[in-house]
Formats: sequence, structure tokens, C-alpha cells
Amino acid sequence: MEKYFFIAQIIVSVVLILVLLVQVRGGGLGGIFGQADTTFRTRRGLEKTLFQFTIVLVVVFVALAVLSARWGK
Repeated sequence: MEKYFFIAQIIVSVVLILVLLVQVRGGGLGGIFGQADTTFRTRRGLEKTLFQFTIVLVVVFVALAVLSARWGK
């Protein structure tokens, strides 16, 4: 049983890393040199879906970690 938790955790973590890399914001080089980013944007469309999917993946990852710690021994 613990084998399945570990495999699921690895799969979820790889997908979570990929989703996080896809949604990296392009802040530009202005932030490096101290320029303030004063534009306000709301998430729309695919960006909003990726953000919500990231939250779901984090919850699933934490749940798998708790379950594997509880029943994995």
C-alpha cells in the first residue's frame, strides 16, 4: 500500500513542478534594478485555471504525504 502512496506522490510532485514552471510570470528586468511593478492584473482564462489547478495539486500532495506518513509504516 505504501508503494502506491510513494508513486502517487512522485507523480503529483512532477506535475506540480511542471505547472509551476508554466505559470512563471514575466516580470521583466525592471524588478532587478528596483523599478516598481505598478500594474494590477487579474488572472483570466488559462492563467486562472493553472492557478486553481496548482492549489488542487498542493492539497493532493499534502494529503498524500499525510496518508503515507500515517499508513506507510
